[in-house]
Amino acid sequence: MSVLTVAGCRLIDLPVRGDKRGSLVAVEVGTTLPFPIERVYYIYGTLPGVSRGFHAHRKLRQWAIAVSGSCTMLLDDGAQRVPVRLDRPDKALELGPMIWREIHDLSPDAVLMVLADTAYDEADYIRSYDDFRAMVGLGPG
Repeated sequence: MSVLTVAGCRLIDLPVRGDKRGSLVAVEVGTTLPFPIERVYYIYGTLPGVSRGFHAHRKLRQWAIAVSGSCTMLLDDGAQRVPVRLDRPDKALELGPMIWREIHDLSPDAVLMVLADTAYDEADYIRSYDDFRAMVGLGPG
């Protein structure tokens, strides 16, 4: 496991099983994943030059996995902004609450799968960076 310097985030090396036929990664609640999965979604087919995200969550916890291709997640906990490259299907990025996230540099073949601990709730989103900074005790960015 790698340690990130962004509070509430970490990179997780997922166990790979495989043989000459190929590889398999299993994510299991209670074994690999520390929270129950209530929602799974994935981002794909993003046009060149388009970035995604640009929000934080009040309570939501997530894992992001680039199951195909690659992208860069820009993580911001209010104290620092750190880019994290996701380019392997056996690496998960855990995102805790109150982390501003931006998704950049999606490759043409990128499929970013996200596992979330709650169903979609618009009230959990913080969509303004200035509001996020105020909530973590900082002034406007």
